[in-house]
Amino acid sequence: MNREDWLLIIINASLEAGREILDVYNADFSVELKTDSSPITQADKNAHHIIINTLEKTNLPIISEEGEQTPYQKRKDWKQFWMVDPLDGTKEFVNRNGEFSVNIALIENGKPTMGVIYIPVQQALYFADKQAYKIENFSKPIYSITNLLVNAEQLPLIQNRSNFIVLASRSHMNEQTTSFINKLKENYTHLTIQQKGSSLKLCTIAENSADIYPRFGPTMEWDIAAGHAIINAAGGSVINWETKTSLQYNKESLLNSSFIVNSTSQIQSL
Repeated sequence: MNREDWLLIIINASLEAGREILDVYNADFSVELKTDSSPITQADKNAHHIIINTLEKTNLPIISEEGEQTPYQKRKDWKQFWMVDPLDGTKEFVNRNGEFSVNIALIENGKPTMGVIYIPVQQALYFADKQAYKIENFSKPIYSITNLLVNAEQLPLIQNRSNFIVLASRSHMNEQTTSFINKLKENYTHLTIQQKGSSLKLCTIAENSADIYPRFGPTMEWDIAAGHAIINAAGGSVINWETKTSLQYNKESLLNSSFIVNSTSQIQSL
């Protein structure tokens, strides 16, 4: 298999998982709590099984939020593997606001190099391998990346904006984030704050519809790996706030440090 085969596989896997998620979303469903008190639904479980079964044909290891986690001593030498969040934004799913997605990323030597984010309610697909793209009204399986690109827009998009747009989490605002935004207000007179759920924030940055997303709070590697790949391919960056270097993956702890997502590389000067 070559990289185009892999990209086809993860795009179609995200589409199939998205359809399964919507079947649950449009019906009555129950909500369980995991050991960390985060919610999980049948949609998370169904999407996980669909994606895992599809990715197995690539013969690469897989880390999924809903799967049994591989001990670090076994995975620390992985050069390539898939990082999966079958349903990113379960809280948004439960609240029925449509702001949730399917996230699949290829991690190579600790860096996300290929990624797919599918937003089922919007039928919007974001994907990247060296270059980043967005396609709307995406709902049918594909058999050729070349044919898919006919209807795709390359990211970043050209935007005529005079205001500086900051993205904030719809479910995870805190005092440190507010303080950071207040500091930005000192430098940007025309500053607008928008709230979005799940990886929709990363997609918005990648397409250049917003400028920065600060995240001072706990996230896991699978929450942002796919978005990070797409951001990188679109010319942006995801920066570890403590080290001022690009966020790394397959750490001993899969918990992320605080980070800043931006559509340029200028954040390191803040």
